[in-house]
Amino acid sequence: MRNLEIKEEGQKYVMNTYGRLPLAVVRGKGAYVWDADGKEYLDFVSGIAVNNVGHCHPKVVEAIANQAETLLHCSNLYWIESQVKLAKILVENSDFDKVFFCNSGAEANEGAVKLARKYAKQHWGEDKYEIITMKKSFHGRTLATLTATGQEKFHKGFEPLPQGFSYVPFNDLEALEKAIGPHTCAVMLEPVQGEGGVLPGEDAFIKGVRKICDEKDLLFIVDEVQCGLGRTGKLFAYQHYGVEPDIMTLAKALGGGAPIGAMLAKEKVAAGFKPGDHASTFGGNPLVTAAGVAALNVILEEDLVHNAEVMGEYLMCKLEGLKKKFNFIKEIRGKGLLLGMECAKEVSGIIEACLEKGLLLINAGPNVLRFIPPLNITFEQVDRAAVILEEALAAS
Repeated sequence: MRNLEIKEEGQKYVMNTYGRLPLAVVRGKGAYVWDADGKEYLDFVSGIAVNNVGHCHPKVVEAIANQAETLLHCSNLYWIESQVKLAKILVENSDFDKVFFCNSGAEANEGAVKLARKYAKQHWGEDKYEIITMKKSFHGRTLATLTATGQEKFHKGFEPLPQGFSYVPFNDLEALEKAIGPHTCAVMLEPVQGEGGVLPGEDAFIKGVRKICDEKDLLFIVDEVQCGLGRTGKLFAYQHYGVEPDIMTLAKALGGGAPIGAMLAKEKVAAGFKPGDHASTFGGNPLVTAAGVAALNVILEEDLVHNAEVMGEYLMCKLEGLKKKFNFIKEIRGKGLLLGMECAKEVSGIIEACLEKGLLLINAGPNVLRFIPPLNITFEQVDRAAVILEEALAAS
């Protein structure tokens, strides 16, 4: 089938929940994908920060193929070897002690909300349930994580929303302190906001959140669904700030393309859950955790975290160069290979122009271009992307 045929059948049979671009991606390798008509694209979307090791990394493909021939699924009523292996790698490379596996970032954040409430009620009282999140945040599409998301546009049409969430401006410690009330049990934030416009947390703010949580008996939760696993030039984004959160959530890049989420917690906090308190039928099943072990080993063994740091600096320089040429570019910001270009106008036309020229980009709000290439991107590929982007900016 060609692009047009797939589009027409998709419009007929698939629910209209995405504003899709007019191509069907049918193959990927490394930093490139091809559509159903055979056209090649340099991919700076990476499945929205999923393909950190690139498309179809041979070690991930091999792990999935081998596991598919051995055991596809097994209930969590039994121990699963690849799940234990993945949990061990995550714990040994972070500041957490225990891992719960699920299927997505929304599920991981839902689990974090439940664990925070359960722990708080056990230790601080039955009236502790409220979680403070940040404006412009994004935490998922379930009703609870949708409510945790500090953007009203995602709330509309789904009321009444669950109780127990409030919002403060990101990077505003004073507002956070004022928002803490008798029912507050936790603060949840993305160290680098992705969907909200690629907004990095300021050093003093993140450190201050940890200090406030310690002083007020609150849990500190970091959502690293998009910014974790090497994306920012550290294995985990919280490591930029010299703090240790109580709970962290992961997903997207964890399975190298396979659907998996994870919630990590300190030992004392994880003990808030007992058998029966939380579960996920497919969470951490043999297939996805085998993919996760392979993907995480690639990130560590191929030193992709360092490459993300180096290539992020290089890409930042390229984007800053374009900012000097086009006066409608307002700011370049981000960390590692999670970068944003804020413009004084909407960027949808720039994305479409890049698409025509063979570069896939995504926005982060109407006025921000987001750059999230694979972590093994090369200098040559960044150069090619910069040339295409400059042409698209000039034509916009």
